[in-house]
Amino acid sequence: MLGLIGTKLGMTQIFSTEGNMVAVTIIELPPATVLELKNKEKDGYVAIKVASGSKKEKHLNKAESGVFKKHNVAPARWLTEWRLDDTKEFAVGNKIDVSIFEKEKEVTVEGTSKGRGFAGTIKRHKFQRGPSTHGSQNVRQPGSIGAHTYPGRTFPGQKMAGHHGDQKHTIKNLDVIKVDLEKNLLFIRGAVPGATNGEVIVRKQ
Repeated sequence: MLGLIGTKLGMTQIFSTEGNMVAVTIIELPPATVLELKNKEKDGYVAIKVASGSKKEKHLNKAESGVFKKHNVAPARWLTEWRLDDTKEFAVGNKIDVSIFEKEKEVTVEGTSKGRGFAGTIKRHKFQRGPSTHGSQNVRQPGSIGAHTYPGRTFPGQKMAGHHGDQKHTIKNLDVIKVDLEKNLLFIRGAVPGATNGEVIVRKQ
């Protein structure tokens, strides 16, 4: 499904025509340039390869540098493919901007959640804390993690302390509140995974 890659700028609030306050996330989606059209006969699938954002030449590896020189375009931050049913509407050199979401009521957003480092079971898995009175020593401990003599081991997938956050999350059916074509901004109702200035992917439903 067609989409764009951009940056989460943060959250704010706007007022609807009815006077209701709406909490929105602002996402900046720079225009993407179509570099190549993939077809089933040659590539085995149908898609378009696009480049968006900006990047310094010195930050490219040889493979990335070769792609941009081949297509004679400026170095881009993001190089990706969007799989489609057909590519009749597109041609090499075409620009895809935030206007593709003007007629969309809802979008799908993918982002990486904030990393919380090493966290215990209470913060990571919402475990309850133990009693802090009557001599209890189990205040924030995880408790039992296995059975008795049989099977004599801990089962895989047991909820324990560990790395928390920094995972990809996809949220569907987020309402599109406003599209700013001049500044390449998309206003989406509610929260979006990730920190400010984090990378997000916005796709059509």
